Amino acid sequence: MSIAIDHTVRTKVAELLNSLCEGLYEREESVKLALLSAVAGESIFLLGPPGVGKSLIARRLKYAFKDGVSFEYLMSKFSTPDEIFGPVSIKKLKEEDKYERLTERYLPGANIVFLDEIWKAGPAIQNALLTILNEKIYRNGGEDMQVNIRGIITASNELPPGNSSLDPIWDRFLIRLEVGNIRQFRNFLDMITDTRDVYEDGIDEALKLTEKELQDWSARIDEVELPAEVLNTIQVVKIGMETYNARPNNADKLITVHDRRWKKIVRLLRTAAFLNGRTQVDLMDCFLMVHCLWGKPSQVDIIREIVTEAIRRHGYTMAVNLQMAKREVSDFEEDVDQEIKVRHTVTEEQLMPTEDEYYELLKEDDRFEGTLIRIKQFQKLQMDEAEAVNFYDQQFNLVNRLKAQKGSRQFTVDVFYNSERYTYPLRTRKAERTQVIFKKPHPIVEKHWDERLQRLNAYLSQQLEKIQAHAPNELNHLDENLFVDAEWSEVVRANLREVSEALQNLKLRLEKVQYGYGNV
Repeated sequence: MSIAIDHTVRTKVAELLNSLCEGLYEREESVKLALLSAVAGESIFLLGPPGVGKSLIARRLKYAFKDGVSFEYLMSKFSTPDEIFGPVSIKKLKEEDKYERLTERYLPGANIVFLDEIWKAGPAIQNALLTILNEKIYRNGGEDMQVNIRGIITASNELPPGNSSLDPIWDRFLIRLEVGNIRQFRNFLDMITDTRDVYEDGIDEALKLTEKELQDWSARIDEVELPAEVLNTIQVVKIGMETYNARPNNADKLITVHDRRWKKIVRLLRTAAFLNGRTQVDLMDCFLMVHCLWGKPSQVDIIREIVTEAIRRHGYTMAVNLQMAKREVSDFEEDVDQEIKVRHTVTEEQLMPTEDEYYELLKEDDRFEGTLIRIKQFQKLQMDEAEAVNFYDQQFNLVNRLKAQKGSRQFTVDVFYNSERYTYPLRTRKAERTQVIFKKPHPIVEKHWDERLQRLNAYLSQQLEKIQAHAPNELNHLDENLFVDAEWSEVVRANLREVSEALQNLKLRLEKVQYGYGNV
């Protein structure tokens, strides 16, 4: 199965991202996710202290769009709707008795919006923002106004208060990302000594995204396929979160994700695949879910673990229905085993160990001291070839050292003492053993097995061929995902590798079954 790559789209987006990130240090992920959310028509929330470049990301992002208009505002508890959505038109109010705002240079008239300290917005602003975030509609007076906002970036150094009226807005921010200070010292030095104007528009006009281009892309994004391994991974992640929530000790730290967010996540994955030039979402794209599912920073590691585990263990495993195949092969093995093997229980004598280390001589005389011999030493003895052997008393003390060899009768030992040979039996016990007798199956049964084996083999070969044909194309671009760090590619490779090996092992087990009933 081959995945077509649109190199034109991918090349343009890659070059655009490089230009947007130029002069920035350790902000590449933020810029990339901001562009991704804007193309997807979604919003992003940046959590971090003042002075870490949150507003810079928004200002840079507007340069990605041709004729892009940005609106930026620092919220406070005194902010009014006039400051965000525009002042009321006095002319309209006087001449037409219409309450209508002049929105051209305000939020409704912008393409890229940055709202800092978003949680300080008052109720009137919150209500209008909800409609814009949900439906891209602003109610201006008595009319609904379709806004052309591509991306809304919001920021704060804190999360919304728990159980507050801000929860509906918080839920609308699809991507959530923590932004901190620069960590690497080399990057820190480069940043403070760099004299470039980071607010300057240095994007080549040919790289900027036009409205027509974005509309065309939107239609093509909806056509991006979601293969079985991706749908299965999403399902496993959802189950993993429900399992986490069901644990009693997590009752006060639930991870809540509603259906609408899942639908938006799928749209985001499709957008990521498209911008990477693909017509299918892949497992690498699924790592983007980590940025969409947490509600508190403390949940990020938990979400990352759930997503990683889902991809690592279940990605291609469920896509090829590996568990079903394993059950089918196991059932076949069991059916053949029950038919060709007749089991009988037989009772036999076995040596009886003492303390798992010694065998006991059954002596009726007291010629020499010692009744215990080490199991390991007895096992090394040969018939007609005497060796020096240690003998122990019942308290496991070494009390004698004499020549000895295995006796001619089973479970006996010959001991040489004063130039004489004495034969002693070892203590034994009765034990049951299952004896297996093989019988040839009836020709009709064997024919049925041949058909069953052929059917199973064909399924395994088909799945293996699908995986192996899919793998080269899949693996070629794992390290080149524009929005996911290449380090996660090994998780995808591991799952792909293990599924291929598991299918090969199942085929080998079928060969052994066939050899078993065919050579009785």
